[in-house]
Amino acid sequence: MILRRLLPLIGALALAACGQQPQGEWSDASPILYEVTGEDGSVEGWLFGTIHSLRGGVQWRTDELDSVIDRADLLVVEIAALDDNAAIGKVFADLAGSPDQTEIGMRVGSEHRPDLFALIERGGYSPGDFAGIETWAVALMLAQVDDDGSSWHGADRALLADFKGREIRELEGAERQLGIFDQLAEQDQSDLLSGVVVEAKKRGEDPDRLRRAWLAGDEDELVAATQTGILADRDLRQALLVGRNLDWVAQLDAMLKQKRRPLIGVGAAHLVGPDGLAALLEQRGYAVHRLQ
Repeated sequence: MILRRLLPLIGALALAACGQQPQGEWSDASPILYEVTGEDGSVEGWLFGTIHSLRGGVQWRTDELDSVIDRADLLVVEIAALDDNAAIGKVFADLAGSPDQTEIGMRVGSEHRPDLFALIERGGYSPGDFAGIETWAVALMLAQVDDDGSSWHGADRALLADFKGREIRELEGAERQLGIFDQLAEQDQSDLLSGVVVEAKKRGEDPDRLRRAWLAGDEDELVAATQTGILADRDLRQALLVGRNLDWVAQLDAMLKQKRRPLIGVGAAHLVGPDGLAALLEQRGYAVHRLQ
């Protein structure tokens, strides 16, 4: 069964500045790292913008980040059990599998069908493979086709290894995160799939753009990524970015008021812009300034 071929697909879309990895070494990496302080100026925690997929060998660690990892009392991530492929795969299969789905070509507009079928072929699939898979899940699967990175090298997974034996909390978990996609209206799922197809075609123009932005901590470029492509769609942006940020900031506010200081590692696009976690925390009275 096709679903059994899948590795975890969490973070498959451009919510964390996904894209092809730059070639060669990166000598001046500075992914976004913020310090969060309270009204009295005391450090309450840190925000780090992660990325979910990289090729091996990318040098993104910094002395500043390593210092924060040492000082933090706990780690907060989107999903804590990223290593549990079997559990995540089961959640995906349970949510994604649904009989009698519309033929895959009919789930996007006619203008997107040639590129959709080309993407399916590049991924080693056939159109019939998706007969029993919901549209949102097809979108996540096809979003992986041209990504030559791996979730095993993702920054979030590296942080989890750094905090092994220490407290780790999660903001969503796999079931809740995938459930957000599963609860999208069918039209929104179709828009999601169409967006993946369009983005896959555009990626060839500059496959390194978003990954370079993440490595450089380029806030302007990351903000643009939250307002274009798939996230230019109002309903998808609300469901996949804004609504989640509002839910997370309420959780984080409660955590930051405790004595133990968290390092909060979530997809970089969730941190930036007027709807990002940094701005939302500032609205709640915290001061947020960038360390790198």
